[in-house]
Amino acid sequence: MKNLYYFNFVIILLSLQLATAQNNTISIPMNASNWEAHKGTSTFETFDNKETLVLNGKVILKNKNFSNGTISVDVYANTSRSFAGIIFRKQQKTMEEVYMRLHKSNQVDAIQYSPTYNEELTWQLYKEYQANVTFKNKGWNKLRIEINKNNAVIFVNDKKVLTIDNLRTTHSTGEIGLFSLFKNRFSNFKVTHKEAVNISKTDAQPNTELNFISRWNITEAFPYVEGKLNFNNFSKEKYRMVTTEKSGLLPFSKYIQKPSAGNFEKNKEVYAVASNSIVSTIDQVKIFSFDYSDKIIVYLNGKEIFKGNNAFRSKGMQYQGHLDIDANKLYLNLNKGENTFHCVVIDKANGWGLIGKLE
Repeated sequence: MKNLYYFNFVIILLSLQLATAQNNTISIPMNASNWEAHKGTSTFETFDNKETLVLNGKVILKNKNFSNGTISVDVYANTSRSFAGIIFRKQQKTMEEVYMRLHKSNQVDAIQYSPTYNEELTWQLYKEYQANVTFKNKGWNKLRIEINKNNAVIFVNDKKVLTIDNLRTTHSTGEIGLFSLFKNRFSNFKVTHKEAVNISKTDAQPNTELNFISRWNITEAFPYVEGKLNFNNFSKEKYRMVTTEKSGLLPFSKYIQKPSAGNFEKNKEVYAVASNSIVSTIDQVKIFSFDYSDKIIVYLNGKEIFKGNNAFRSKGMQYQGHLDIDANKLYLNLNKGENTFHCVVIDKANGWGLIGKLE
């Protein structure tokens, strides 16, 4: 009899634990009372016997913040060019975003993680955070993100597809929402809040090599007009020092806001200048290995020595413009004493960045 009582007690306890876990998951109906249109167009309608949201832009869940746990949503199959994903830890114009590129099924960049700074996506700067996924071409595709502190694991249709072990915005909490570029249909949005769990410390970002440039002095952003820029335009501008990521990457949009932003390829081109001083004890030649997005003009001691274009599709329809530290090399003829070094980095969309090292 005692064993029977004990067995019943265990069953009741497990039932209570399961109920608690289930109650921690919140289903958010797809209707206008729960969601605030942030950008673009949004329509709520019944489809496939479900409450759904048809979105081209961004919506934010009203009066809800999120730190750690799970966010999931179903997206209806779509073979037309489109992007559909989840926003989390949004604070003002900066947020984390993970999205499916539904027209890229079974391709290496079918899903992408992109920190968004000042409304600018940055996917070109993080080629390591994309993955090959096969989407359903009929019915619903489920996107799920499990977030714990600085880490996130991405699932599509309950299959693990990508691990992000260094979320870039440094936000620990913020708003949550949905994102779609071109029209997509969403349903079955769920949030589970969980306490953060300490895990063994790993860092996806490699430690900065000693010869990487880890600090730059940068200007604000200015409109760019082809052929109208010369050294005197920016040599006397105000500069402030910023620090790169551990990889040596400088994401400009993290520190400065564009005068034209958030409109993808419809943005107008802007530029900012990143400068450094190189002190040499003798006249010598050093190699500068670097990459950039989208375009660059490099000056050494006031003289233009390099001009390049690495923009999205600038070298063919499939060219993405990802950064690679060894993509470009310059021989710098350094004078004895202080040498001034300026990189004018021009951008329209998809990631505004610079990475460099001296060899």
